Amino acid sequence: MLNDRFLTGAPVWVDSCAPDLASVSAFYRELFGWELQRGPAEVGGYSQYQLAGRTTAGAMDMPADEAAPSWTLYFRTPDVDATAKSAEQAGGGTLFEAVDILDLGRMAGLTDSAGVPFSVWQQGELKGLDVLNEPGGLIWTELYTPDVSAALRFYGSVFGWQTTEATFPGGTYTMLHPADGTADDMFGGVVPLAGDPAEGDGAYWLPYFQVDDCDSAVARARQGGGEVRMEPLSMEGVGRFAKLADPAGARFAVLQPSPPGEQDA
Repeated sequence: MLNDRFLTGAPVWVDSCAPDLASVSAFYRELFGWELQRGPAEVGGYSQYQLAGRTTAGAMDMPADEAAPSWTLYFRTPDVDATAKSAEQAGGGTLFEAVDILDLGRMAGLTDSAGVPFSVWQQGELKGLDVLNEPGGLIWTELYTPDVSAALRFYGSVFGWQTTEATFPGGTYTMLHPADGTADDMFGGVVPLAGDPAEGDGAYWLPYFQVDDCDSAVARARQGGGEVRMEPLSMEGVGRFAKLADPAGARFAVLQPSPPGEQDA
């Protein structure tokens, strides 16, 4: 699962955008207990979700005609500009050019070879999220893509990601870890888009947030106006998980992990 070593190429941040952040934040408060901390003018009002004063995710107001409500993952790089160039050379694109965020760090918005948005973060004072692998925190990521092999070539070229194959009922699952890491640093998987319950929405990165009780979380999401994209499912050695969308339409998942002794990875 994720960890706070924040190796090069590993996820360090995640944020969402919505046309009505106040309304969406109420949904996440009921679902995860997150409190929205509004940001100052010098960072454009960029906000953070927090649990007991620790940051779980970022958030921003974004008119629907500028960007569809979504969650975006940020991967660590020691050089944002070089990574953006590598992404372009590998067949990706640029959503916005590299920019410094005060003394916090430097970032850029990119797309992979299938057009999937992601961001990169060059650490300054801000190293990454405070809450990982605990209830309310980011615990896993998945890339849904039309061509798994092409995606692995792209991200392997840009970040040097390494892969591990795991066999589950129904097929093989490709898991990812940073070039400088080991299987203990695995942070995500790659899934054919055809395996997604709503593949017509296009390829995307999906963040998973940990919960104590998957079924209870799904019930709260429904009550809060969210969409259940995939009903809770249990998988031996992994846990119980479900795929959701918030009231604005941003897609994410929840995972109630198996007890440590029962986990395969």
